[in-house]
Amino acid sequence: MARKLINPPELHPAPGFSHITVAEPGTIAYFAGQVALAPDFSVIGGEDLGQQTKAAMRNIETALKAVGASWEDVVRRTIYTLHPTEYEVMTAAIEEVQGGTQHPAQTIIGVTGLAVPGLLIEIEVTVRLPG
Repeated sequence: MARKLINPPELHPAPGFSHITVAEPGTIAYFAGQVALAPDFSVIGGEDLGQQTKAAMRNIETALKAVGASWEDVVRRTIYTLHPTEYEVMTAAIEEVQGGTQHPAQTIIGVTGLAVPGLLIEIEVTVRLPG
């Protein structure tokens, strides 16, 4: 099995990893955890979990577009957060960005920190590619 590595230019540089790996022959894509980082590595949303969740989801949306996929193609979501009990805040932000209440299989994992100081949430997804 081969793989294709993708790093959309609209996302922050990916030091030491790729934002997307497509498992050839091209039916499944694995997205690296997306966070509330702008392309210049600044944290979006400050200390607001809802705003950071929206920013991470918008980064996922950018990655989805890079492989020709949509929210309906997401089959699995894993959330790593410093605030795992705030699932209502996260869910509201996710639904606002994805434009609906249909959710894939999901796990929320509480963590003590993320790769960049100030980040509160990281979201990774697995996608079944259309076609």
